[in-house]
Amino acid sequence: MKKILKKVLGDPSARTVKKISKRVGEINKLESKYKKLSDAKLKSQTGELKKRLEKETLDEILPDAFALVREAARRTLKQRHYDVQLVGGMALHMGTVAEMKTGEGKTLVATLPFYLNALEGKGAHLVTVNDYLAQRDAGWMGQIYDFLGLSVGVIIPDQSYVYDPQYINKDHSDERFRHLRPSTRQDAYAADITYGTNNEYGFDYLRDNMVRET
Repeated sequence: MKKILKKVLGDPSARTVKKISKRVGEINKLESKYKKLSDAKLKSQTGELKKRLEKETLDEILPDAFALVREAARRTLKQRHYDVQLVGGMALHMGTVAEMKTGEGKTLVATLPFYLNALEGKGAHLVTVNDYLAQRDAGWMGQIYDFLGLSVGVIIPDQSYVYDPQYINKDHSDERFRHLRPSTRQDAYAADITYGTNNEYGFDYLRDNMVRET
């Protein structure tokens, strides 16, 4: 039955990929535009996109936002998002599942939809499975977000941090962890983008919303 339906209706996943693949061309056309900008001018584009959101939707500004993140990544991390990673980023933004194998750049892909959604000023939360990944990814990708003027927080058990390029943890040899400054939980949650573990998000929600009776 599944095979028959697939032949009649088509593969839903294939249709989704085909649809969003068309937008990759829009993003690629903007690449030369952002490459020409100075660092200062590139950073100012975040403010421009926020202004556009007063009249446009996230989907409408998506090509510019993704192209902007790609260029920021190239300048800060020396990494450029591949076209297939743009597709993955759009799939995440749409709320669909994007399956990627180890080594295909999930950490970099996530910067695209998280930057875009953080522009609304409501906070964007990335959920990962352990403390190490939450800290590593926030400290690593924080370079992109900070370059574009967004703040980054980290929530792990009994600790919280904010990404601060001026702060240096001399006790940590891994550069990806060295700029995570200890902070209050409130400050980490107040950041534009917050990285954390599923357990901590859940426990914090329960702690904040449980009703105590006397």
